[in-house]
Amino acid sequence: MGTKGKVIKCKAAIAWEANKPLCIEEVEVAPPKAHEVRIQMIATALCHTDAHVLHPEFTEAFFPVILGHEGAGIVESVGPGVTNCKPGDKVIPLYMPQCKKCKFCLSPLTNFCAKLSQSKSPVVQQELMEDKTSRFTCKGKPIYHFMGTSTFSQYTVVSDTNLAKIDDDANLERVCLLGCGFSTGYGAAINTAKVTPGSTCAIFGLGGVGLSALMCCKVAGAARIIAVDINSEKFAKAKALGATDCLNPRELQKPVQEVIIEMTGGGVDFALDCAGGSEAMKAALDCTTVGWGSCTLIGVAVGDKGLTITPIELIMGRTINGTSFGGYKGIDSIPKLVTDYKNKKFNLDALVTHTLPLDKINEAFDLMHQGKSIRTVLTF
Repeated sequence: MGTKGKVIKCKAAIAWEANKPLCIEEVEVAPPKAHEVRIQMIATALCHTDAHVLHPEFTEAFFPVILGHEGAGIVESVGPGVTNCKPGDKVIPLYMPQCKKCKFCLSPLTNFCAKLSQSKSPVVQQELMEDKTSRFTCKGKPIYHFMGTSTFSQYTVVSDTNLAKIDDDANLERVCLLGCGFSTGYGAAINTAKVTPGSTCAIFGLGGVGLSALMCCKVAGAARIIAVDINSEKFAKAKALGATDCLNPRELQKPVQEVIIEMTGGGVDFALDCAGGSEAMKAALDCTTVGWGSCTLIGVAVGDKGLTITPIELIMGRTINGTSFGGYKGIDSIPKLVTDYKNKKFNLDALVTHTLPLDKINEAFDLMHQGKSIRTVLTF
């Protein structure tokens, strides 16, 4: 390509400050340095995590920044030392790196990687490349990266540990969802909760992550899947994807966990909280059965007050666990999920409710905040 080794000028959506709409700007994207890859983005979806950073109560964010972490594109050029992809390859950027060398990458027990700090959320890491500089400039100012991906730009630069090479015939406007939402929910059910055939499940929060978890519970052979959301408009799609019961906590006479315990004769085997916030977390834990009930935390709410538990709740045999990116080691697992989608093992189309051009990104945020969309895919 004629652009290799040169700065590329292109469009990107920049968040200049919190609580303000994004601005479509012309940015300069520098060529990749050693072990870096420059990608032409083809499609990116919106996730609540992108909105978290803009929330006025979220104090750890860096500005100005190019957000976006759920995308897919084509390699434009590679820096020295890159061996896992070449120009023209289709790829999915990964916010969970996989260096394949650290003790976590070498363990089958986790998808954590030592490239991330253990003391901070992944959301506020990888805001610069490894040499502590940015590849983005706008109006003469450096612009922060986001989660090592920054997919809200026509071109982005990522580390070679932060991308998965996928099949050449993959539909990027769908498999972009594997960059976060689908993998997070589906993996939470299969890898973290390990949902079993014949079991009862409760899913709290029916956005992209919750519906993906629901799909996995169905595939895993769960006998009963109780879907919980404060927006009853989500229920038709939940039922179409396999929910047997739907509950809106705002329309019940008593706490939702009590209703679930009554419905199931003592509680569910698996609860997955895809919403976040102390109320949903507490309800998810409370609605699991004693003896072997498992509660998996996936969703995170801004300004969350945490979860208060007493030892007796766990002494009685319940377990509580959490997951990031569905427990998937990205470089190893995402290409396989792309192949599974092509072979119709699951339906990503059901999650995409809107498709808009990048210029309409603020409209996409509005649809999400209003609860009118599951996933909006932005095209370039």
